[in-house]
Amino acid sequence: MAFAVQLNKTGAPRTRRRPAHTGIAWLFLAPFAVIFVVFSAIPIISSLAISVTDMRSADLQTPFGVNFAGLENYVALLSDGNFVRAILNTLLFVVVGVPVTMAVGFALALVLNSGIRRFRSVFRGLFYAPVVTNIVSVALIWQYAFNQNGTVNEVLANLGFAGPNWLGDENLAMPVVILLGIWRNFGTAMLLFLAGLQSVPEDVQEAAALDGAGPWRRLWSMTIPLIMPTTLLVSVLLSVFFLQVFDEPYLLTNGGPLGSTESMALFTYHQFGFGNFGVSSAASFILLLIVAAVSALQFRLLRSRS
Repeated sequence: MAFAVQLNKTGAPRTRRRPAHTGIAWLFLAPFAVIFVVFSAIPIISSLAISVTDMRSADLQTPFGVNFAGLENYVALLSDGNFVRAILNTLLFVVVGVPVTMAVGFALALVLNSGIRRFRSVFRGLFYAPVVTNIVSVALIWQYAFNQNGTVNEVLANLGFAGPNWLGDENLAMPVVILLGIWRNFGTAMLLFLAGLQSVPEDVQEAAALDGAGPWRRLWSMTIPLIMPTTLLVSVLLSVFFLQVFDEPYLLTNGGPLGSTESMALFTYHQFGFGNFGVSSAASFILLLIVAAVSALQFRLLRSRS
């Protein structure tokens, strides 16, 4: 490998000076670097160190006096029935929540892109409102609506049906929690899909229509393949959200009844509240590994199609 050496007039090698703007760039980068190190890097490294110890709340006064546990916390979690159930609940959130949210968001984006001409911005704001609505107030409304004497059961009673105890039944609480997650996130999917649909060239659609392709044929063979990068983005974002879901089960059921709606994030929170810092940190890193694996799988499957 050859290197080019600049020589001055005397024939001696000339030292290359660092551009002046490099120091200015580092100066602008310094605030972010400090914030990232203090609030992200150090806590992550500390949590990883705690996950391989038997640290509990009683050890806060002597944090360096804890015992090294190695992978015992990870092994104990994977053999804990409650944590395994939390993993299965979280996967259920993803398997049901992601495709339904994407389908609702895509359908609304299609309507806004081609079906609604007047007041499009008004409908867009209404559909996006659940994303920016305070989740605590929304959860209180949902608790009242799905209470045994709530609005939903009153409507069922008027129709001649006996309403169940939605949030107190192991088989019915999970659908209600997932429904809240879908309602809260379909606006994000709609907005991203709408941006993808508006980027599809109109002349391509017109050429296909002139060739005799119907609306469904153009949608399936042209529109969906052209917005595959947007689909990948929406899929990854929603998967990360539903894998880390916390607010919905915490505010509606607190993981109950009998752990039927407890997610991995909520399980980690409960362990931290019980003072099991080592177990809680290990659970958070298992969740991190699952998020990374699911995201990598989605990129591998969908990027080839895009």
